[in-house]
Amino acid sequence: MPKTAAPSGESATDLIDARIKELADWRGATLAQVRALIRQAVPDVVEEWKWRGVPVWSRDGMICTGETYKSAVKLTFAKGAALEDPAGLFNASLEGNTRRAIDIHEGVELDAEAFKALIGAAVALNRAKRR
Repeated sequence: MPKTAAPSGESATDLIDARIKELADWRGATLAQVRALIRQAVPDVVEEWKWRGVPVWSRDGMICTGETYKSAVKLTFAKGAALEDPAGLFNASLEGNTRRAIDIHEGVELDAEAFKALIGAAVALNRAKRR
């Protein structure tokens, strides 16, 4: 997997590792799980660290961000409104014309296969837009 440098000079991958470790609770475990699923869906995903501490996953354009809040891990898909979501994973930021998000709360299990399919669809959309 390609490593991208963060503005601090550290690799984004290392900064995401540190964030997961720093959280040391269900949010860190959830972020680690989501990251693993993204890597399974897109083995050559690029990890970035933007906006003063937000993990970002990209491939031919931004796929999603992984923000952590007290009560949720929020995965915001840059072009989520243009994606089919047959499993109904999107549950936040539904009113916008561009983005869609998945808020994962403590104790909620993410449908791994549906999530990987959504990640794949986001990459396919990015590639189609580049042509």
